[in-house]
Amino acid sequence: MDAGGETTSDIRTVYGAVSGKPNLEPTGLLCFKVYKRRWFVLLVLCLLNCSNATLWLTFAPVAHQSGQYLTVSLEGINWLSLVFMVVAIPLSFGTTWMLDTLGLRITLILGSWLNMLGALLRFLGTLPPARFKFPAVMLGQTLGALAQPLIIFAPTKLAALWFPDSQRATANMIASMSNPLGILLANIISPVIAETSAQIPKLLLAYAVPACITCLLATVGIRSGKPPTPPSAGAESSGSEPFIQGLKLLLRNKAYLILQLCFGSGIAVFTCFSTLLDQILCVKGYSNDFAGLCGALFIVFGIVGAGAVGVYVDKTKKFTEVTKIGLGLSTLSCIAFSVVSLMPHQKVAVAVVCSLFGFFGFSIYPVAMELSVESSYPVGEATSAGLIFASGQVQSVVYIVLLQALTKPITESPLSTCGDAVLSWKVPMVVMAGLSSFFTCCFLVFFQTRYRRLEAEEQAAYGTRENNDTTTSYQIVEN
Repeated sequence: MDAGGETTSDIRTVYGAVSGKPNLEPTGLLCFKVYKRRWFVLLVLCLLNCSNATLWLTFAPVAHQSGQYLTVSLEGINWLSLVFMVVAIPLSFGTTWMLDTLGLRITLILGSWLNMLGALLRFLGTLPPARFKFPAVMLGQTLGALAQPLIIFAPTKLAALWFPDSQRATANMIASMSNPLGILLANIISPVIAETSAQIPKLLLAYAVPACITCLLATVGIRSGKPPTPPSAGAESSGSEPFIQGLKLLLRNKAYLILQLCFGSGIAVFTCFSTLLDQILCVKGYSNDFAGLCGALFIVFGIVGAGAVGVYVDKTKKFTEVTKIGLGLSTLSCIAFSVVSLMPHQKVAVAVVCSLFGFFGFSIYPVAMELSVESSYPVGEATSAGLIFASGQVQSVVYIVLLQALTKPITESPLSTCGDAVLSWKVPMVVMAGLSSFFTCCFLVFFQTRYRRLEAEEQAAYGTRENNDTTTSYQIVEN
């Protein structure tokens, strides 16, 4: 501990394992400082991400009760979730520019206010006389949708600006997995509170309170978008490319375009699963509570997998290998789900498949976001990761509309717990499994990339400086 009360630790970052090159003798003095307040900024982002996810999927686990209360069809209820994807698509470019140009603080505070206003409007629209319940709820959902890209594009940027290279993947994992944690809470809380349609207002209030608290924390607590000094060599040049020039570089980057298309398809498949799970399972007699349990297992095992994978990747830097293995295994799980979800009286099999689907799929999301930055550096982190997510949103809209269009009404279904019109999901499930398989195969065969950011940090840490023979010590100082 130095005189200023700071804890100092010498950390040698070994890049030889990543690049395949022998360890080089470092030259020059490099000293990076990390700040304890980074954990508070990460906490606020996690709370925002979690709250926004609960707004997104408030109605999916209780689709039939919501339809009865708002007096709309199931298709109308699905649009309460779809609006998040529709709104995010045109906002993606503006959001990535905002994060890389105006900074993290302004973006997160704006996102927290939009999230809070959306949550409050949904609840207030259901108060008596409540003549325009569905339009008010839809408007609230739209405000929440406006907040989503501001929040969900931020993890890679926050990890790059506030955390050292040895903690980036873990920080990204924590921030990213708070979104599925919100989905998990929605799958648990919605069926518990809204057992009948009359309890929908109570449900909306339950989601509005955390949104207000999180907005207060973001507005008052986040005082700067980045620390006074960078935590790594990569953070020194974070977002160094101008926005338009960065887009041009991405359009010429073959590896990035393959990742954007193929992993975007994976995001779309997961969105379809989260949005349509209750409607798929009820046809074969599975209850809302069981669908909520499956959604919960999907998220819990995904978070467990993401935690293990994040720590592993921080140590090994094997972004490509982990992403390919995880995407392949999640596709096999998707195929298995398309089979067992159409079979009655198979609760154990359905629950196991949902758990595996989440474990393999969610675990690679933060790794793929880091991979997008590595393959596209020095393009800004928000731009490279944000456009991957935007690709997923575009494909999500297409997939959900396509799958709904492929359903067929069933005249007789004695096992059904759906409550109204019963639809056959046999063809849509086959199509979803086929799309997942096609894009996964394309990714496994064609994707190859260099880790450009790690290479740049290697050069910064070990590069020879002209007329300087001084031996370096690479330090990270905790403040």
